[in-house]
Amino acid sequence: QVQLMESGGGLVQPGGSLRLSCAASSSIFNFNTMGWYRQAPGKERELVARIRAFGSANYAYADSVRGRFTISRDSAKNTVDLQMNSLKPEDTAVYYCNAVQQAASYWGQGTQVTVSS
Repeated sequence: QVQLMESGGGLVQPGGSLRLSCAASSSIFNFNTMGWYRQAPGKERELVARIRAFGSANYAYADSVRGRFTISRDSAKNTVDLQMNSLKPEDTAVYYCNAVQQAASYWGQGTQVTVSS
């Protein structure tokens, strides 16, 4: 059973930075893609950023975060990180790690990110 564990969420002021990390219980080479999604209260879960797990990265970013957020992978540590800069109050949400393996999709438990002064 694949497990994904997120860490790094918290409270930050507008304009600040946070780095989220997702640790997989198996090699990330087992997956096709890995990514970060978020869900704010009363809203649907949305894609934030996605990366291929191996080979050419083929980055994908939501328009709302492009230029501020950066997704990266580390195959030695089996992690996928999300560096979030210039955070805005509208970035407040629960952030979820996702991994896709063939037809299966796995999710972490989520980590809360709150951007507020």
